Amino acid sequence: MDTVLEFERPIIELKKRVESLREIERETGADLSASIEQLGRQADQLQRSIFDQLTPWQRTQLSRHPSRPYTLDYVDGLFTDWMELHGDRAGHDDQAIVGGLCRLDGRPVVVIGHQKGRNTRENLKRNFGMPRPDGYRKALRLMRLAERFGRPIITFIDTPGAYPGIDAEERGQAEAIAKNIMDMSYLRVPVVAVVIGEGGSGGALALGVANRVLMLENSTYSVISPEGCAAILWRDRAEGPRAAEALRITAGDCLRLRVVDEVIPEPTGGAHRDHPGVIAAVGAALRHHLGALAGLSPEALQDDRYDRFRGLGAVTEPPPLTMPLLEGAAEPPSA
Repeated sequence: MDTVLEFERPIIELKKRVESLREIERETGADLSASIEQLGRQADQLQRSIFDQLTPWQRTQLSRHPSRPYTLDYVDGLFTDWMELHGDRAGHDDQAIVGGLCRLDGRPVVVIGHQKGRNTRENLKRNFGMPRPDGYRKALRLMRLAERFGRPIITFIDTPGAYPGIDAEERGQAEAIAKNIMDMSYLRVPVVAVVIGEGGSGGALALGVANRVLMLENSTYSVISPEGCAAILWRDRAEGPRAAEALRITAGDCLRLRVVDEVIPEPTGGAHRDHPGVIAAVGAALRHHLGALAGLSPEALQDDRYDRFRGLGAVTEPPPLTMPLLEGAAEPPSA
């Protein structure tokens, strides 16, 4: 793993020392087990201490870590009989969104998600996980296919946001996102969305109108990136950490504000350090929520989704508007 975040460095240094002692023990035959055990305990304690007190900005950095599992990693780890489907039936196939048919524990489902790349070549192919309108139209085509055959839909959200380039705007980026949001609200099959990394802006919302929205512990979900917010409010992208604090973008904040329905714990040290562990945790959460939704009728699923999003936020009724009487004016007649 090449990328090490600044707050992870003390942990990495301790673990390197443990590995060095193990290597010396293998080469020399000396018994260094006591020192290895002590350093290992120190590394574990330090890791727990750091990860128990992460700031919103540090969680933002973790959500972007290039070694986190991406959509296709979850497909490989959880599903069988994967058959990827391509194209929006309008001449384009956006590789920033992948989707297809598969099975979860033998049950047919449709999986759709953002996909980033692991290196420069893959990121250029995937456009760094930023879809153009063609990707959202492909996703909607697959959702309608799922609805036609009664298959539950699982979406994996992991994008900095929809691609803001001129070609995307020319082909109707805003319309494609709005169309997805509207049509997802009417789907007659269960929809479960999981934020597995960055949940950025309308690019995330276009896959996020679900009966249940889940978040990994170190993922983020926000209307704008911290840097974008900082550039607007303080004209300085370096104020990203300050914006991350104000935006309430962490999984804990989103759960408290009822934006998401469950936070899925990550293995100690983050999802990038234990792919099998986090994939298993996501699988357990998916099975639970799909099972809970399985008994609902198509109409009940629509109502459930509607009620979920109408319940976000707090609304208070304003006091009745009263106009002061002019001096000498008669009182209005009572009802």
